[in-house]
Amino acid sequence: MSRPPAARGGRRVDLHSHTIFSDGALPPEAVVALAVARGLAALAITDHDSVEGVARAREAAGSALELVAGIEVSSMLDGLDLHILGYYLDPADAELLETLAGFRTERLDRALRMIERLAALGVPVDRDLVLALAGPGVVGRPHVAEALLRAGHIETMDDAFRHFIGAHAPAFVPRPAFRPEQAIALIHAAGGVSVLAHPGAGLSESVVERLAAARLDGIEVWHPQHGMASVRRYHALAAKLGLLETGGSDFHGPGRGMDLGELPVPASVLGPLKQAAGVPG
Repeated sequence: MSRPPAARGGRRVDLHSHTIFSDGALPPEAVVALAVARGLAALAITDHDSVEGVARAREAAGSALELVAGIEVSSMLDGLDLHILGYYLDPADAELLETLAGFRTERLDRALRMIERLAALGVPVDRDLVLALAGPGVVGRPHVAEALLRAGHIETMDDAFRHFIGAHAPAFVPRPAFRPEQAIALIHAAGGVSVLAHPGAGLSESVVERLAAARLDGIEVWHPQHGMASVRRYHALAAKLGLLETGGSDFHGPGRGMDLGELPVPASVLGPLKQAAGVPG
């Protein structure tokens, strides 16, 4: 896939990263240290259905770079798995924390049911290992996939999703429905700005229009899944629908996809985000 050229002038930001509090490999402090070492102007911690890493990241960042409190909320729309990013939200918001606690319980139940199905298929994984891999974060399918890999049942992580735990695979267990409109409302209630994550090359424009009608604020234009054609497409769609533009590496750790700060996301995207969130600066 061809990549967009590096931004001319100005510093970069990375508004999509994960820590051990979801499916990332590094603690918040280490992600912040990487961001500082790479000269980023700002970093957003956007763990899946969790804000637990934000306080630690903010303390580690100090005045070295701007730390954006974020989240990536999972949702479903007519069978589509859509993720909604939240920026500049209050990580101590009571409604947000109550909803996330419910998600944690649902994800644990889902993981345990997948482990049961895998055992019935003759490819058992260690329950305690899955939970240990999740660490302090929310347990999810990547942790089950890692357990399958360590047990020798598969050769790659992709094999786990393709053969066992991906949608329509025999051990797949769907999550309880949480609609993107609910995710958008949850983020807004916590004072944040809502952005559609990694729409990819094939997402219908009508879906984005539907989310915009539900008060979606922005769209992730720059992402590792987006080549130059997709970047141009979503830049134009953002202009058409009046959506903010964001982007990030979707960093999960060294050697796990794109590296932190590698995408040419200009620092100029921060101003409109802050204005939408009512944040000074």
